Amino acid sequence: MAENIPTGWEKRTSRSSGKDYYLNIYTKESQWEIPTRPAQDKMSQVKCSHLLVKHNKSRRPANFKGETITRSKEEALDLLRGYMQQIKDGANFSELAEAHSDCSSAKKGGDLGFFGRNQMQKPFEEASFALEVGELSDIVDTDSGVHVILRTA
Repeated sequence: MAENIPTGWEKRTSRSSGKDYYLNIYTKESQWEIPTRPAQDKMSQVKCSHLLVKHNKSRRPANFKGETITRSKEEALDLLRGYMQQIKDGANFSELAEAHSDCSSAKKGGDLGFFGRNQMQKPFEEASFALEVGELSDIVDTDSGVHVILRTA
């Protein structure tokens, strides 16, 4: 039975193990699992980190630790503005995100990895793709809460 491999992937066999693997023809990244989506060139993707501050009107007003969020949106914005000022004053983005973000990505210093179009909420996507590598966003408001985004690749 022939495998249905998504566009942009090639099935190859490892010389060392003899096992089949799959190669993204654009990025040359490989994986053992059969891909489920067409391969994307990194040029159609961005890599970002973020720091999320939720508020009581967020889509899910609880952080990744399961703590209920009771702060108002204005309080969330004030907190985020303070974090942004700390970053502008030289604080380490990853350390701040790890300590203060309400997203589970806090465990990775806010790193969301690479993502393409239509994978994030629209305001988040638009802000991310508009940034240059190394650039920090203004406040981005989504259904999840308020964010500051750092584009890393």
